[in-house]
Amino acid sequence: MAEKKRLALALALLFAVNSIIISQAQSAQAATYRVGSTGSEVRTIQTKLKNWGYYDGSVDGIYGSQTAEAVKYFQRSNGLSADGIVGAATRKALGMPSAGTSGSQSASLDLLARVISAEARGEPYSGQVAVGAVILNRVEHPSFPNTVAGVVYQPGAFTCMVDGQIDQPVADSAVRAAREALNGADPSGGAIYYFNPSTATSAWIWSRPLIKVIGNHRFCS
Repeated sequence: MAEKKRLALALALLFAVNSIIISQAQSAQAATYRVGSTGSEVRTIQTKLKNWGYYDGSVDGIYGSQTAEAVKYFQRSNGLSADGIVGAATRKALGMPSAGTSGSQSASLDLLARVISAEARGEPYSGQVAVGAVILNRVEHPSFPNTVAGVVYQPGAFTCMVDGQIDQPVADSAVRAAREALNGADPSGGAIYYFNPSTATSAWIWSRPLIKVIGNHRFCS
């Protein structure tokens, strides 16, 4: 009798564990938003798109055709499949970690490292950290979005988002530089802009007060 009870208990435990695993898998799959979706996550999507200049509709938590068009605009602008659906790749680009990730800090580290690798490839290590610091300085500046994803995905803010370099393999040094910048290092001296004088075409960027030069980049306030 005791053996039967132990077997029944083991089976019940196995069933419970399987149920949890299935539930988690379903939750992860459910983290996809499209026309007809509603709720706080849709509101977050709309808010991000509105703040970044992709959406001019109401932030009402209702995923309608206008939200879908804004998502397509964001996807096209950032090298994603423009299907108007917020799946895993678009969630990541929006800075909305999927279920099971370690959270926004991990997403920020990944995105920051990708930008550093694309924008500062071949630059001195201190210059790579400085590029990361510029992004984080913008996060804290009232003139810019208040998240790493918001800063990075502002239309036209970074060349790598336009030419597709953001999707290239990430250098190990860029990951270290991103981590160092997130930990507070700022070789840029508080800069909120940087540019390469050999490739810059904007007269406006040259008007920014220079803080310092690191490698091929001028860091400005």
